[in-house]
Amino acid sequence: MEYTMKIAGLTRALPLCPIGEDLYIGAFVMFGDTELTIAAAAELLKKAPAFDVIVTAESKGIPLAYEMARQSGKPYIVARKGEKLYMRDCISIDVQSITTQKLQTLCLGSDEVSVMQGKRILIVDDVISTGASLLAVETLLQKINANIVGKMAVLAEGDAARRHDIQYLEELPLFHKDGTKV
Repeated sequence: MEYTMKIAGLTRALPLCPIGEDLYIGAFVMFGDTELTIAAAAELLKKAPAFDVIVTAESKGIPLAYEMARQSGKPYIVARKGEKLYMRDCISIDVQSITTQKLQTLCLGSDEVSVMQGKRILIVDDVISTGASLLAVETLLQKINANIVGKMAVLAEGDAARRHDIQYLEELPLFHKDGTKV
């Protein structure tokens, strides 16, 4: 089963994947889809507030953050999934995402923190669903007193589409096992 939708003027068929007994999500994967990544980044930048730095979690949102940074000429930072050897004086937070089976840790090192200090931060992701990943990035940034000016995604899934604190391009419904929308 698939769900076909228009995203940034492009048509894509998303395979439906189970996340529960009778609950399915449309699997939106930007990896490898250069055309969609470029188009979505351009459309999100049209809606973005003034910002200095883009931040995303180490996830499928990385190509989007990169392309938004490339198009805007602004830097981007990835909150890493776990501390890396090159990272110094890390701050971290745990997160449980709807698309990940286990608890993960997001980290920022002092080099990344220094780039963000005193700057306007735009958080971006490919999909906002439960908001767990977004909340983890926000909480991590609050630890360094970051000035978060916006939160954006290509798609808002399920209840996330009713949030007033995010901007997104399209709504992605949830589905029953038979493919009908929840």
